[in-house]
Amino acid sequence: MTSVVTSELTPMDAPKQGMPVTIITGFLGSGKTTLLNHILSNQQGLKTAVLVNEFGEIGIDNELIVSTEENMVALSNGCICCTINNDLVDAVYQVLERQENIDYLVVETTGLADPLPVALTFMSTELRDLTRLDSIITVVDAANYSLDLFNSQAAYSQIAYGDVIILNKTDLVDEATVKELEGKISAVKEDARIIRTQRSQVPLPLILSVGLFTSDNYFAPVDEHDHHHDHHHDHHHDHHHDHSHHLENDGFTSISFQSHQPFNIRKFQYFLDNQLPANIFRAKGIIWFDESPSRHIFHLCGKRFTLDDDEWKGTPKTQLVLIGQNLDRDTLINQLENCVCVPSRT
Repeated sequence: MTSVVTSELTPMDAPKQGMPVTIITGFLGSGKTTLLNHILSNQQGLKTAVLVNEFGEIGIDNELIVSTEENMVALSNGCICCTINNDLVDAVYQVLERQENIDYLVVETTGLADPLPVALTFMSTELRDLTRLDSIITVVDAANYSLDLFNSQAAYSQIAYGDVIILNKTDLVDEATVKELEGKISAVKEDARIIRTQRSQVPLPLILSVGLFTSDNYFAPVDEHDHHHDHHHDHHHDHHHDHSHHLENDGFTSISFQSHQPFNIRKFQYFLDNQLPANIFRAKGIIWFDESPSRHIFHLCGKRFTLDDDEWKGTPKTQLVLIGQNLDRDTLINQLENCVCVPSRT
């Protein structure tokens, strides 16, 4: 076995390495630019590049701007903002070829765009080996979103291909309207992962997978609670890049799971396909499968996930973090425990 990749987007394998990419899509006026500003101002040490059609629309705080080139703005927090001139691929190469390393790439589509061609640009061109499509985030305007827009092919595609749907401006409408929209969205995309927001304020760990799990050091807080069971678990908040307070303040939680016995790959596939609840927006970790000698790096956003091969750097074990809202911790832990192989008796 070399790799297991499931994608609701396309049947193609996801890139194995490279800079993670999040695509932000959504209809005109939905709040995409506000979300971009939120991302740029809350990176806490990460260097993010944002590709937009016109960076003048973002309205970056002048005190943040370090320098402005013809189609690029450099910010004091290490982030950069670039315009997409005629060619998305060229714009991405401009980012990749910069001397300073960029940790993350965010691409904003136009309000009338179908996100699929943008996603395919990263999955089927020369960018395939240099980037990794991490997530497609769709912003929906709860206050001004005419239900007739669901007849628009672009609006339909934005929801159908979105890994997480941000239902924005929910403070401007009543609960009945919000629920009606959630029903319409779910009719387009079954089991849609929907996050209600005001002013596009969403906890970044729910939409950006910044850890990348290239090092087991991420799991040090979990290891400190090791009770030396064959498999165990602990509830803790996601401290990576100091985003934990965002989760706590917004009512989101993370659940960690660790096992010193391997998973059965079919049982884990069943968990993802049939048991993963819609209120889990993000999951990531390292997985040890009984059927494979490799170390597997796992990323999930919405229901689309990648599972990439790597080599073990220590004793094999499974370590997972699930991030979501109103999670049934006991049920999830039990379901993950059911994925663990039962040692054969001799």
